[in-house]
Amino acid sequence: MSKICIIIGASHGGSQAALSLRQMGWEGKIILIGAEKDLPYHRPPLSKDYLAGRKNFEQILLRPQAAYEKADIDLRLGVTVTAIDRAHKTVMTAHGEKISYDNLVLATGACVRALPVPGAELENVFYLRNAEDARAIQGQIRQGRRAVIIGGGYIGLEMAASLRGSGMAVTVLEAMDRILQRVTAPEVSRFFKRIHEEEGVEISETVTASAIEQNSNDLSVLTEKGARYPADMVIIGIGVLPALDLAKGAGLALEDGIVVNEYCQSSDPDIYAVGDVTWHKSALYGRFMRLESVPNATEQAKIFAAHLTGKPKPYSALPWFWSDQYDLKLQIAGLSHGYDNLVIRGDIETSRKFAAFYFLENRLLAVDAVNDPQSFMMTKTVLSQGKNLDKEKIAVPDSDLKQAIIG
Repeated sequence: MSKICIIIGASHGGSQAALSLRQMGWEGKIILIGAEKDLPYHRPPLSKDYLAGRKNFEQILLRPQAAYEKADIDLRLGVTVTAIDRAHKTVMTAHGEKISYDNLVLATGACVRALPVPGAELENVFYLRNAEDARAIQGQIRQGRRAVIIGGGYIGLEMAASLRGSGMAVTVLEAMDRILQRVTAPEVSRFFKRIHEEEGVEISETVTASAIEQNSNDLSVLTEKGARYPADMVIIGIGVLPALDLAKGAGLALEDGIVVNEYCQSSDPDIYAVGDVTWHKSALYGRFMRLESVPNATEQAKIFAAHLTGKPKPYSALPWFWSDQYDLKLQIAGLSHGYDNLVIRGDIETSRKFAAFYFLENRLLAVDAVNDPQSFMMTKTVLSQGKNLDKEKIAVPDSDLKQAIIG
């Protein structure tokens, strides 16, 4: 009998896993199950081009319906899987259907981190995780209206840029000492704060929201320090958590995600996991981590497919990310966690182009490149090849970066 592979989660990782599995020669049945009713789509534009109205939904689809039909993928949308029975190798759906599998892939992604304050459930208070959320926010965008965004990470700042571009008054509230504190150096945080303030966004740091109140049609965000920020709508963007309920119920090994090996296998060898939900070891950085990254999801999907079709290839991809805000294209190669010195090329204080290179002693860890694709691509290549950069040479303005490569 033909084998069956079920993939739970129809976003970047799940969609790529299904298509890669077929492309690599899998002849069995592939069932791709998605909880959303929409065809799989690109998520990054939700806070950027889609929210701002520069792209419609068709333009952000990962692939058209015909691509799944051509690959003979049984795509089941609007279906929620409620449980996994590992003993009998079945999954149960909310509709009461029991589906058997030979191999299972969990591409369940992440869910929004809820803000535990009174009023977070009020009308016109939003989170942004899926297309339905984006459509709801779009319905409230009007020139001159006021938006308060709780959370100064990349998602919050991308939404701020999109709403400002639509003519809204925008305030960003960040509980930590600075925006982007978890992911960038203080110098980079100051750069983005400057840009947003130049664009008309009000940014308040070390401000913790304590409640959201409604008075007639107006909302107000109250803070622990007693300040009040009036709004027509409030958007909460304080991070995400891995969607682990199914994996936990199935008794799989968990840390800050589903523990997987270099082939994306979980503690059950017949169950794989890919994308934001995985806790995997980075060969480059020598530690376990969980990455909220489209490139990570798509690469892990290919690693899974290769392993299941007898062409094993260990996962060793370099983490990389991007963020679009106004006319800024931020591209990040590598992970800066644990750095102890920073080298900046370009005018980070007054211009809109620079590259910040992160080092641990003399070892290159990562780069944040704004409107500087050359620095991004070169660093990405250097790190992927296990090479290094001479930080003394790159510190020389306008020097040739290629001459700084070591190894």
